[in-house]
Amino acid sequence: MTRLRGSAMALAALLAAAPGAAVAQGAHDHIGHVMTGWTDTPGGQGLLATAEQEARIALVHAGLALAEPENLAAIKLHVGHVLHAVDPAAIAAGPGLGYGLERAAAGVATHIGLAAGAADASDDVKLHAEHVAAGARNVVTWSGEIVGLAGQIATAGEAAPAAVMAARIQALLGCVIGGCDANRDGTVSWGPGEGGLAQVRQHMVLMMAAEGLR
Repeated sequence: MTRLRGSAMALAALLAAAPGAAVAQGAHDHIGHVMTGWTDTPGGQGLLATAEQEARIALVHAGLALAEPENLAAIKLHVGHVLHAVDPAAIAAGPGLGYGLERAAAGVATHIGLAAGAADASDDVKLHAEHVAAGARNVVTWSGEIVGLAGQIATAGEAAPAAVMAARIQALLGCVIGGCDANRDGTVSWGPGEGGLAQVRQHMVLMMAAEGLR
């Protein structure tokens, strides 16, 4: 419940940060926020690129956490680095961009929803927005689980259970980046529990092509 409430607050905060965006801007503006640039991201880049970069940083450090599975201090150190890339509000310093995977993915979900709800949204925007939003929400959910596991690892007293949880974090980041075949049908869809950032980008590209955007 706490993590769901936190995700909802993240979405609300993004809307509050730009109150005029929800009213005055059109579908293409919000597509641009996802793909091209947003006001408070590192370097003003798009929200999706920010999420992708944070996810890659987190995955590297998840691997480092498992490099010495019997070294509890090393596991805690690198899982802390994962946490910084996922939710920098939870830890003061680390190798992440300082924005956070969870926040960036929530922003993607928010702005693609605004695009679909804009008065000038085409049927193509509405169709692909559903797919993009589903994947972005999956990433927010997986991010919340990663944060929870990181908190458990931080208080762990033994390396073995910490390593098991670190392996789960690594698997979750694999889902975040490439999606997961949750129903084991041999494919990864955009749907709930399956689509990750790769599927989000795929459907954003399809949307932009349909709209004549580059």
